[in-house]
Amino acid sequence: MSGKDMHVTPHPDGGWQGKKGGAKRASFKAETQAEARERAIDQGKREGLEVSIHGKDGRIREKNSYGNDPYPPKG
Repeated sequence: MSGKDMHVTPHPDGGWQGKKGGAKRASFKAETQAEARERAIDQGKREGLEVSIHGKDGRIREKNSYGNDPYPPKG
C-alpha cells in the first residue's frame, strides 16, 4: 500500500473503514460497505487517489484510480 492508495476494508470493531496506505489509523469508519465505498470514492476524487474496495474475505473486489493517469499508458 502506498500513500496514494485508499482501501475500504472491514473494521476490526465492526462496520467498514477507509484507510490510506501506510496509515496506522483509519481515515473514517462507516456502518456499511456501500457508505464506506462512497466516502472513499469522494476522497479519492478530491485527492487523486487509487481506491480499492475489499470484500469481507480481504480480496479486492473493485479498484479505480482517480489520479492523473497517463494516456496512453506507458509500456
